[in-house]
Amino acid sequence: MPDYAKVFNYEAEGLSYTVSLYEENGEFFADISVVEGAMDVNAVYFGDDDFSGDSASLDGPLNMNGTRLEGDKIQWDDAAALSDPGLGPEGEDKETYLSDGDTLTVSLDVDSLEDIDIFGVRATSTTTDAGSIKGVSTDPEEPEVPEEPEDPTYSKIFFGEEFSDTGAPLGGTYILDEEPDPNPYNNIALPEGTEPTFENYLSYFDTDEVYGEVTSIESIIFYGDGADGEPEELFRIDAPEGGFQDADEVLMAYDDALEGLSASGDESGQELMAALSLEPDAESDAGASEEAAMDEDELDMV
Repeated sequence: MPDYAKVFNYEAEGLSYTVSLYEENGEFFADISVVEGAMDVNAVYFGDDDFSGDSASLDGPLNMNGTRLEGDKIQWDDAAALSDPGLGPEGEDKETYLSDGDTLTVSLDVDSLEDIDIFGVRATSTTTDAGSIKGVSTDPEEPEVPEEPEDPTYSKIFFGEEFSDTGAPLGGTYILDEEPDPNPYNNIALPEGTEPTFENYLSYFDTDEVYGEVTSIESIIFYGDGADGEPEELFRIDAPEGGFQDADEVLMAYDDALEGLSASGDESGQELMAALSLEPDAESDAGASEEAAMDEDELDMV
């Protein structure tokens, strides 16, 4: 479903519908959806809230003559014919005939949806007493567009190449979200100012500065800041049989892991996804990171 920018409503005895406007690939459209009743949509009209100047009109039964808004004659900026009145041999199969739950998409010749403050529908074969309407809708709703969810961030990630029988890290590369100060053990950290998302960790791992090899990864461990400020393991993803072939395959495995956590009915999985959706603590304990880094120094830092 597209993100609707404006939604007009129309209600009459025996008929109600919505007109939802949106932009897609630089073009503008209206979805006309019948909520109750039925109608044959023959033409649409639209314009801004300035009623000065000449009004667009269509000939004959497609006109909107006599329509008014709060006593003022409406000046339409544009109009588009969609079909001739009458269902004809097609009957209710006619493309512009809509009943409960049906939607008709109409292309709009406008430069911006901001130019549309009022919308008109000329329809016949309606379920109203008159059998036709010159529907006028104004004061559209403007639904809020949902924000794109932020990518989870991590305090450090371990790209593991060797593990014990119990799964403890033995060899590989730790990358921290930011470099400890001081950094006596020369621990690897993301470049200053880099957002600590997995994609950024993976890109940095695969650079000449780190010399990481994606094909050597056995498992990847994701860490976040625990309640006591110490890094704690959140989850891990394992390489498939034969190993990861490239970075794209790693990212696909990561996306699958997040989807699995999100869909999991397990309480711990739901709590983890909730934690990953939170903003990282801007005042993370640098001392804790340094202490953890000392333990990591024994690992093979590629």
